[in-house]
Order: sequence, then C-alpha cells, then structure tokens
Amino acid sequence: MPRIIAVANRKGGVGKTTTTVNVATAMAAAGKKVLVIDLDPQSNASTSLGIDKHGGMISSYEVIIGERPLNEAVIWTEIPNFSLVPASPDLAGAEVELIDKPRREFALKDALGTSAVNYDYVLIDCPPSLSLVTINALVAADAVIVPLQCEYLALEGITDLIANINQIKRRFNPRLELQGVVLTMYDGRNNLTQMVEEDVRSFFGKKVYQTVIPRNVRVSEAPSHGKPVLLYDFKCPGSQAYISLAGEVLKREKELIAC
Repeated sequence: MPRIIAVANRKGGVGKTTTTVNVATAMAAAGKKVLVIDLDPQSNASTSLGIDKHGGMISSYEVIIGERPLNEAVIWTEIPNFSLVPASPDLAGAEVELIDKPRREFALKDALGTSAVNYDYVLIDCPPSLSLVTINALVAADAVIVPLQCEYLALEGITDLIANINQIKRRFNPRLELQGVVLTMYDGRNNLTQMVEEDVRSFFGKKVYQTVIPRNVRVSEAPSHGKPVLLYDFKCPGSQAYISLAGEVLKREKELIAC
C-alpha cells in the first residue's frame, strides 16, 4: 500500500499546491510512483500540471461522493511515474452531499481502498479550510506536511491546525502524524522572515524541515505555463529547494515507517 501524505493549511496562499506538485515531481524523478489528488475546488494543482478544470473529465468530486471509482479519474501526466486525480469547481458542494452519508469522514479513505496499491506515494492537495473535504484527506492520510508562509499572520492559524490534526488523530485516524512544517516564500534579507523562522523552529523543533522555499519569481511563473517549476526552470533556486525538500520528505518517511 502507498504512503499517503496530506499537504494542508487552513490559510490560503501559503504554497500548499506548489509544494504538493513540486515535491511529487521530485519524488517521481527519484523513481517513485506518485499520485496527486487535487481536492481544492480552485483546481490549482490541476492547472499547474496543464489540466483544464473545465475539461469535463472525471474528478476528485465524483470520487469523494462515491459516484465513480478512483481509477477512472486518474490522468497520466507528461512526467514519468506521476499521475493526477484532477479537481473541479463542483468540490465546493461536496460537503453538502457528504453530510448525510454514513462514514462521511471516511469517504476518501474508502475510495482509495485497494485502488492506489500501484503507487508508492499519494499526495493530497487540501483546500484552505478545515472543511469535511479536508477532514477526509486527513482521515485517509498517514502523514501531514504543513507549508507555512514566513509572515506573522500565518503563525496565528497553525496552532489551531495542529490541534485539529491531533483531534482527528484521536477520533478517526490514530496513525496520522505531522511529518513536518516547511517554511515557504522565505526571504533571508527580511527581519520578519528571520523572526518567524526562529519562532517556528523554537516551537516545532525537528518537525521543521531544514530546507526553506525561497521567494522566487520562476516558482510563481511556472503554473501559468502548466508545468511544475522543476520542469519550467530546473536550475532556479525554487526548483533546487524543492528537490532538497523532497529528499527530506523521503528520509522522514523511512523514519516514520521504521517506527
């Protein structure tokens, strides 16, 4: 069975999608078979891989509400070893449709079932809220990666998110672990960035990845070309940072599996 990693933060604009897509790309380049599930109604992960969210394909919406099996929604990308379950705007209404279903928190876990056995890793790009859709991702996951923007306001919500993760672990998913916190949009010349980094590393200790993701215009440009930044500009600082981060993620996965 694959290891399932949710990339989550209740705040938007912190780099969840960019982290999901580029860590998955680096994993695939390392020979791992990777599936990304886009669970955000904005479909940014799908767009970042050149998939038209209005293309009429089967999406994670149909999968999570139980209309279609996971394997019918999988799209092969141009990247070897990398598959995608795209999102659609219909996901915005999924919570209403799930609310009266039995095992509503387990809909995604049940959909994954034995359908994902051919993958080494499944990465889930979560919406920027603690909705029932996000809860489904955390119930299905083995671990969570939390991207954290290096700004003061980004710190305010992270303690609540960690409390939510711990609550889901107690109630629904005892195997769920915080894999790590990654600092994004990092500018070492900025005093606020340095203060945020000090606070986060002091609070979370070794859970914070050594790799930080710098502010980099090439990272911002890549989605408009329908490519991960690793394909758009392999040599730019953002690409090199995501390669390093993926290495840390894989190393921690080995440690978690060994525990």
